[in-house]
Amino acid sequence: MFAPSRNLAIDLGNNNTLLTDQHKILLSEPSVLVVNEHNHKVEAVGEKAYEMFEKTHENLKPVKPLKGGVISDGDSAKKLVRELINRTGKPSFLSRGFNYLISGVPFDTTPVEQRALRDTLEQFSAHHIHLVYEPMAAALGMGLNIKEPEGKLVVDIGGGITEVVVISLSGVAAFQSVRVAGDAMDEEIQDYFRRVHNLAIGLKTAEQVKKKIGCVFEPVASQAETYCVKGKDLLEGIPVSRWINQVELSRVLERPFQQIEECIHQSLQICPPELAGDIYKSGIYVTGGNAVLKGLSERLRKIFKLPVHIDPQPLLSVSRGVSAVLSEPVRYKAILR
Repeated sequence: MFAPSRNLAIDLGNNNTLLTDQHKILLSEPSVLVVNEHNHKVEAVGEKAYEMFEKTHENLKPVKPLKGGVISDGDSAKKLVRELINRTGKPSFLSRGFNYLISGVPFDTTPVEQRALRDTLEQFSAHHIHLVYEPMAAALGMGLNIKEPEGKLVVDIGGGITEVVVISLSGVAAFQSVRVAGDAMDEEIQDYFRRVHNLAIGLKTAEQVKKKIGCVFEPVASQAETYCVKGKDLLEGIPVSRWINQVELSRVLERPFQQIEECIHQSLQICPPELAGDIYKSGIYVTGGNAVLKGLSERLRKIFKLPVHIDPQPLLSVSRGVSAVLSEPVRYKAILR
């Protein structure tokens, strides 16, 4: 007797991957795997691989298959998704497999980049494979009505890409993106310690600094909020530590966030006047993993003079949205790709 078919929603992110069905989150793991260079066997995936990241020897290669929000290593992406789905109890070879398999994808993707994602999904037995643009899914995940003729400005600050869209009537009326997001901020922190403190740190450490005391608006930053950063002295070559406070870090993050700010400006400039009137009333909806940075709402309110709504669970908005589509694929047929 064949097992019943299942539906699965995938939020394949630069730094984190979430798998959900129509009702709940099945799995949330870092988008990292470690591969054995000799036999190409996958040694670790997700959290275990993240713990090994930047600590492996020459026989083990840590891989992040996504860059800039899109797949940069197709083979590794297939292995990553396959291993993660296996953990949820993927249908066996004899089962009917999946019914609907739906994944989020950045709006700013080329047909080639979308093809790479479809190839990753097509390794599974599924009757229907679809993509949903992530800003649209994020809007649904935040509880916004995307079908009504009222403009909504959604800013999705992810790991590899920031997308700014104006949504109306289940479509995107205005759009801008910049390949500057969480990863670019981590690189900026890493570069700062190299230049100013002669300290070499890994990207993983830079990400931890940002998560612990990250702030993008200096007036609300605190000198008392500090973090001890451990790394290697570039001159002496010995392990050392340096302290950084939140005010100092807010200045480090100024340059990448200015680029995100400019992206929002450009979206508002090209937005049709009637929709701009709607946005004046409704404001800016911010989501994505880096929407949690301190001072974000204060900064955007000061710059744009608009109401700012920060998603209380920004890491889950896309997966919630894709899960909503999964529950009623016919209702949301207009946004399926």
